Amino acid sequence: MAEHFPTTGTHLERYARVLPAVEINSSFYRPHRPGTYARWRDSVPEAFRFAVKVPKVITHELRLRDAREPLERFLGEAGHLEAKLGCLLVQLPPSLPHEPGTARAFFQALRERTGVDIVCEPRHRSWATDEARRTLDDARIRYVRADPPAVEVPPVPDAEVVYYRLHGSPKMYSSAYSQPYLETLAADIASHEQAGRRVWCIFDNTAEGAALPNALTLLRLDGPRAPR
Repeated sequence: MAEHFPTTGTHLERYARVLPAVEINSSFYRPHRPGTYARWRDSVPEAFRFAVKVPKVITHELRLRDAREPLERFLGEAGHLEAKLGCLLVQLPPSLPHEPGTARAFFQALRERTGVDIVCEPRHRSWATDEARRTLDDARIRYVRADPPAVEVPPVPDAEVVYYRLHGSPKMYSSAYSQPYLETLAADIASHEQAGRRVWCIFDNTAEGAALPNALTLLRLDGPRAPR
């Protein structure tokens, strides 16, 4: 796929000249220095946007409880992306059910600390309830539209942000998406954008190298707005 990208610059600089957004997944596993986020910010065009995954110490280890200090540290680091920080991704472990008090306290605390879009990818069936949806709605947080979905979450037709996270199907993290699937997806994205929604489309089917060609195909189908 090298022929689709410029030959000079860092990997991020070359990527950002072709694609309009990226999801930072490494933040889930380890913190990044404020200077690293600032360098990334300054390496990309003005219109480029980052989605950043909330650390697993918050979601998987603390399980949303007593997370004030690591949350503030993370937001302070990622905040150095400034206006290019477009979205935060909260991915929850399959073993974490919706506990109304804990979930409400965490998501309200998160919302109070940032005005950027926030999306949640739950993976326990208890999040597919009206009560769980209200918890997220009250904090202006939207469900990720994952494929394949870990749980069938209730639709939010008036959501102001739509976040597709495509893991590959039928083989997660590996399978490429077909041309008909991508054509339908492009039409859906165009419909959301015409309605004034902010749209992200992240391909996570990377194990066999399908993510990049799928993203480039989608970009050609819908123009440079497709992945965001």
